[in-house]
Amino acid sequence: MRTGRGTLGVAAGLVLVALATVGYVLPPAFDPPPLQAGPMFQAIPAQPRDELRPVVSAGQISVQNISIPAEGQTLEGTVRAPTTPGPHPALVFVSGSGNGSREEFTPQAEFLARAGVVTLAFDKRTVGYNFRDRDFGLLADDALRMVRFLRARSDVDPARTGLWGVSEGGWVVPIAAAKSSDVGFTILVSSPNVSPLRQVAWALNEQLLRLHAPIGVRDLLTRAMGGVGFDFLRYDAMPALRQMKQPVLALYGTADPSIPFLESTQALTKALHEAGNDQYTIRFLDKADHAMRINGGPFTPGYLETLGNWLTGLPGTAKPQLHLAGATPVQRFEAADVPAAPWYAGGTMLGLTLCLAVVGYVAGPFAVMVVRLRGRRTTPQETNARLWPPIRRRLNRMAWTGLGLLASVVAFITLLVLFSVNQAGAWPAVLGGWLVVRVLAVLMLVQEVTAVAAVVSGLREGMRPSRWQHVAMAGVLGGTGLLLVAAAYYGLFSFPW
Repeated sequence: MRTGRGTLGVAAGLVLVALATVGYVLPPAFDPPPLQAGPMFQAIPAQPRDELRPVVSAGQISVQNISIPAEGQTLEGTVRAPTTPGPHPALVFVSGSGNGSREEFTPQAEFLARAGVVTLAFDKRTVGYNFRDRDFGLLADDALRMVRFLRARSDVDPARTGLWGVSEGGWVVPIAAAKSSDVGFTILVSSPNVSPLRQVAWALNEQLLRLHAPIGVRDLLTRAMGGVGFDFLRYDAMPALRQMKQPVLALYGTADPSIPFLESTQALTKALHEAGNDQYTIRFLDKADHAMRINGGPFTPGYLETLGNWLTGLPGTAKPQLHLAGATPVQRFEAADVPAAPWYAGGTMLGLTLCLAVVGYVAGPFAVMVVRLRGRRTTPQETNARLWPPIRRRLNRMAWTGLGLLASVVAFITLLVLFSVNQAGAWPAVLGGWLVVRVLAVLMLVQEVTAVAAVVSGLREGMRPSRWQHVAMAGVLGGTGLLLVAAAYYGLFSFPW
């Protein structure tokens, strides 16, 4: 007895509703509310003119490559120093996340060196730092080694030797400053000051808004983030910030899509007030991105001037007349925490689900092939010979659809990463990619329902599956079932589309 199309349609609809409900009920919610800016951001005064006056950067410099022993490896760096007699202020660059090559600091290092500041840029360590494991304390110790090296130079003023940190370096520099009084000042560029998880979630939400991505895309990615078990993602920056006694210069760009700059500023000022430190200068630079550049190109006007004037003016510039000044920043949403995923949706369970699904997809086609080969040597049961081929075709199509869904999700996430860098023409591609992912998910659901119905009908008509046919059916149907549940958790069946 065959199952009618109407019955199959109803069954597929009921399963779709059930899976869509899973997308709403089970996952932790992530819906950052709009940010209500405090009074301190309502009327920010313009940056004082003396901070923006031209910096003479034309002096002769020397360049020296150095090697500093550190924990587990030797760190390579480059010192650029004015050839004029010292002592000069000195600065160590601390990189953001990623490989952290010293070469990225060359333009700033040369500018400051020609303006009278000794600079040191070094390659970030590779031992003890990777995508999963990041010890900010270990990175802070590396930075302090560089500070001690500069302080020992005869052309350096030890009291005016400090640290400059960008992005992830904004979590590292305060730890170093709290550990050692050798740090004479700190410069924080695009410093998050909230937990890494909150910063990444905020940046993700902001990027997706700029890409006009459907809300389901955010749900998919944030639910995935909730299952990531990286300890450093929930690092609390406040204890180290509260221990900073040194002069602080913090610079933020109003076009930075990676940092919740208003909340980062609030966290910094709150910590410094609790520390009794009034030696801080916070400046918002108009149209500056995460790297203090205009759309990844030249440095934003005023950045190098602010940096150079503040450094060469120490200690006089440590206590500004205006703590907060510059362009008016606008942050649309709060940097909300991503709730931790429940045990059944953690990274371990997701990995196990994917492995089981893949094993099922491998075992299914393999069993189908064995059945076909054995069928050439033996005379199959007449009923099986009639009913098995259409079931086999359905299983093959399901396996390919499931693998296609996994590949499309990976490709879609890659697409989002690429468009987060260059957003030109992104909206149609993002919407199209999301549509492909969801259509494949629904197609896989329909195939699962119709395949199960075909198997049930075959059994009713007297089919007696062999051991290998059982393996094929269990592998593909089971693997697809696991993928459907995972897709439901990550919102691929939720409404609206």
